[in-house]
Amino acid sequence: MLDALGRPARILLLGGTSEIGLAILTALRAPRETEVLLAGRDEQRLAAAGKELPYAVRTLPFDALDTGGHQQLIDAAFDGGDIDVVISAAGVLARQDTLDGDPLAAARLVETNLTGHVTTVLAAAARMRGQGHGVIVILSSIAAVRPRKANLVYGAAKAGLDAFARGLADALHGTGVRVLLVRPGFVIGRMTEGMSPAPLSTTPAAVGSAVAAALASGDAVVWVPGPLRLLAVAMRLVPRAAWRKIRR
Repeated sequence: MLDALGRPARILLLGGTSEIGLAILTALRAPRETEVLLAGRDEQRLAAAGKELPYAVRTLPFDALDTGGHQQLIDAAFDGGDIDVVISAAGVLARQDTLDGDPLAAARLVETNLTGHVTTVLAAAARMRGQGHGVIVILSSIAAVRPRKANLVYGAAKAGLDAFARGLADALHGTGVRVLLVRPGFVIGRMTEGMSPAPLSTTPAAVGSAVAAALASGDAVVWVPGPLRLLAVAMRLVPRAAWRKIRR
């Protein structure tokens, strides 16, 4: 991937140890001179992830829950030069029965999966408007389409993030900055370890490849896998009485 002037790009990954985020970086097959900024909490894990990437990697401290520090983080990233791609990939998942008994944990999940994206992405969008180009990749989920009782807090957070991404895309229209909204299904990986895969499950590598293709084609939304789009339509049509009977 090259920037608007044909130079190696600069890419910021928010959630620098995210399996999907790292898979996207790998799938881009950008020039080795591309500078990748991995932003996350665990410096050791960030450093280890950086060694696996074929790029020039820097790490930045980032805590999705520390909303007061997000503007400073974005300024530090952009002060080093234009950033061509921001990948907003921070996220956590927890069992709904655990959250039912721990409302504060539910709040932290929402702050990580929604609020932290809003604060960082708005700050990044303002800088990208100023530079006149860039792409913001936001990781939503099939769970955003219609939250279920088995994951109502996670689904609600993703629904909010999905709506935010769509509104931001409209707000940025004509500025040279665009939003790529990614809606994967159940992703088999570290975050879902121990859970039974759902129909139309996918992998971080498959999501990475689909996002890389969408970045190249200019698409605004990508479903992974593609048939998930049809499942989403069907989900919206299920009567509520029947929807309540779905266990997972």
